[in-house]
Amino acid sequence: MKQKNKLKLALVQPDTAWEDADLNRFLLTNVIAEMPDGIDVVILPEVFTSGFTMNAAKVAESMSGSTIKWLKEMAVERDFAICGSLVIAENDAFYNRFVWVEPSGKLISYDKRHLFTIEKETKSYAQGASLTVIEYKGWKILPQICYDLRFPVWSRNTQGYDLMINVANWPAKRRKVWKTLTKARAIENQCYVAAVNRIGKDDNPIDYSGDSMVIDFKGKPIMKAENDEGYFIKSINKEKLDAFRKSFNTLVDADKFELFTQKKSQ
Repeated sequence: MKQKNKLKLALVQPDTAWEDADLNRFLLTNVIAEMPDGIDVVILPEVFTSGFTMNAAKVAESMSGSTIKWLKEMAVERDFAICGSLVIAENDAFYNRFVWVEPSGKLISYDKRHLFTIEKETKSYAQGASLTVIEYKGWKILPQICYDLRFPVWSRNTQGYDLMINVANWPAKRRKVWKTLTKARAIENQCYVAAVNRIGKDDNPIDYSGDSMVIDFKGKPIMKAENDEGYFIKSINKEKLDAFRKSFNTLVDADKFELFTQKKSQ
């Protein structure tokens, strides 16, 4: 696939309907229909079909279910890659799974590694065990899900990725932490960060402030959605990233380590 020096991202910041996949797909279809042509990657938030529910059995789908089919249809119809996380049932377990679908039909997934014990996510979901790096149009992309943002060892840039995507349901009461950590991950990994959150209130009830953003490799927000509903477009530039890494390469001095992982017993 031919390299693109500029990658045009569309961050979607919805008010996710509680445990209603049909309604959420319908609303997101309408949002996507308003987008202009020429977008490379559409990014939806964490659990975009259900909200952050612990009723995993109620909302779970399979990898051949309605939402995966919908993602494939969107990718083909609009000629972009589309991604976000949803609840997937597999091998007698439930996963908070990031799914990436390309226009070619290629599908890549990543299961959330860091489950939020405070909200009992560990009781409902199985833990992911593997990092994933996606290669698309000459870019290397690291998918992460919400709480992963707090664990810098997991996202340490030993793979040479260019863009970190974090899809989240991050509560408004911790919005300062969200803004701080997204900048920190960009600075320490010398990469762009696209961080996508939701707005509104869920049935827990938890308030969400949105604050989706794109951050450059120096930690500067170059796009901020604030608390508005809708989609937000921003292009990122690989030539600028490569030039910065060449002139000020801190990754070369990073500590070397190997990361060993294992799933927690459920």
